[in-house]
Amino acid sequence: MKTLRDILYNVNIVAVKGSTDTAVNALNIDSRAVKPGDAFIAIRGVHSDGHLFIDKAVLQGAAAVICEELPAQTADNVVYVQVNSSTTAAGVIAGNFYDNPSHRVQLVGVTGTNGKTTIATLLFKLFGALGYHCGLLSTVQNQIGDKIVPSTHTTPDPIHLNALLADMVNDGCDYVFMEVSSHAIHQQRIAGLKFAGGIFSNITHDHLDYHKTFDEYIRVKKSWFDGLPATAFALTNLDDKRGSVMLQNTRAKKQTYSLRTVADFKGKILENNLTGLIMMINETEVHFRLIGEFNAYNLLAVYGAATLLGQDKARVLQALSDLSGAEGRFDYIVSPNQRIIGIVDYAHTPDALLNVLATIKNLRKGNEQVITVVGCGGDRDTAKRPVMAEVAVERSDRVILTSDNPRSEDPNEIIRQMEAGVPVHLKKKVLSITDRKEAIKTAISLANPEDIILIAGKGHEKYQEIQGVKHPFDDKQVLEEMMRMMEK
Repeated sequence: MKTLRDILYNVNIVAVKGSTDTAVNALNIDSRAVKPGDAFIAIRGVHSDGHLFIDKAVLQGAAAVICEELPAQTADNVVYVQVNSSTTAAGVIAGNFYDNPSHRVQLVGVTGTNGKTTIATLLFKLFGALGYHCGLLSTVQNQIGDKIVPSTHTTPDPIHLNALLADMVNDGCDYVFMEVSSHAIHQQRIAGLKFAGGIFSNITHDHLDYHKTFDEYIRVKKSWFDGLPATAFALTNLDDKRGSVMLQNTRAKKQTYSLRTVADFKGKILENNLTGLIMMINETEVHFRLIGEFNAYNLLAVYGAATLLGQDKARVLQALSDLSGAEGRFDYIVSPNQRIIGIVDYAHTPDALLNVLATIKNLRKGNEQVITVVGCGGDRDTAKRPVMAEVAVERSDRVILTSDNPRSEDPNEIIRQMEAGVPVHLKKKVLSITDRKEAIKTAISLANPEDIILIAGKGHEKYQEIQGVKHPFDDKQVLEEMMRMMEK
């Protein structure tokens, strides 16, 4: 049993009302989940302020309240701890409560706009193949060895994050690989964690609905690297013009990877087709199962990180050559008779879509059509909607604009905003079909033998969120079903 004194170690405390020798059963940032003997941490969030729910937490039996502002009326049987930042304190407190699990594994984080999931997943698979017991924290799913734990956020809140890390430690994990989102950095969800290394993939316009400006988005990503300890490594993509910026103030060991310039981990693509990539990596030629230039960068990042973690270079390359990527990342199927190629990819930013379409262009052997089905999510960055449509229509033969996860928005209005990005002379290429299943079906009906269909935006997701309800929907499953129907 932990006491309040135990879990407040290293927290920046302003004032305390009551005894810190009070026992604490559990931690909560949601007042609705508070049980007798718990500590409630009042966090000022994007949509609500936990300080408004302090009284409710107390009524439900909270033994302690951690907050930035003490309530006007306090209860005699509750300990109140005032701190400078509840968000920062939550991470440190959660770490202390779960015996600082990040100090007992080699924790490696991956940040960037695109590639986070693939890099983290490949590292998890690679180290598993090398004989280690590992944990994974990703957008697609969390894993402890072979056990899958459902994922609701790219990076969980600090309490759930430390609880998961503690489960990984208790299960004997040697390494944990996690995606580190810009939201998680800004909201201090990773406060108090000790990283053995940080990886930067790239940065393009995304999440501006949250960060407001691109400069702020960059600053948030960079702040994580600034905070890495001297014992860690900081590995960055030198071909991204902000890659070197990430290393400017870090105390960590600075390392780079590149396809285009001199770097610590240098790659060169020799061949790129549906059978995979053939690359030179630091003078060694290797065949990989993954496809596309964007995956060449992902593979370089993984190879670099594994080397910096002390693994044998030859064993790493051998194991990497056998690995497949993350679900919903350039995930393709080929219809048996017509040989139509269907590709499902999570590409939901203009840059990611551009990368996937550039890869498809390199895979084309002749006059195959490229038919792209794409939408944009609701309640998210609206500025990228016309750009997504423009990228799709300029690099595809046919485009079907459809619904993604409209959430609380009108899907037809989202599509109208996408249509605004279509140049007048290319409008004849475009169809708008709100029903996503119907859009996929139409794409298949438009395809000739050996054409390529890209279903972009949702990737691994198994649902479509409409007006707060998540309806079962799996792009790859729908694509396979429609292809089977077409071939009957």
